[in-house]
Amino acid sequence: MSFTERTVALIKQIPHGKVMTYGQIARLAGSPRGARQVVRVLHSMSKKHNLPWHRVINSKGEIGFKDEEMHVVQKLSLEAEGILVSSDGRLDLKVYLYEPDVHKQQLR
Repeated sequence: MSFTERTVALIKQIPHGKVMTYGQIARLAGSPRGARQVVRVLHSMSKKHNLPWHRVINSKGEIGFKDEEMHVVQKLSLEAEGILVSSDGRLDLKVYLYEPDVHKQQLR
């Protein structure tokens, strides 16, 4: 499986009401310093694979979009799943971070 395929598989598995970070996905997909590659995969593959893109955030627990419209769309999408997001786009990773068991899922 390629990095892109592993990334898509990981993102598809993020459950309702949980999030993963770009860096976490990159590490689990086999490229520990590949957070920007995860952004590229999300940008190019979200529609094709119907990915829950809104469940991927930055390592600080923040919505990564600088574009105000997309920031609001992601915030509302997360809140619709019961995730509490502050007015500045932060959420509690201790509560909402999803940590998959990749060994059972054979993503590597």
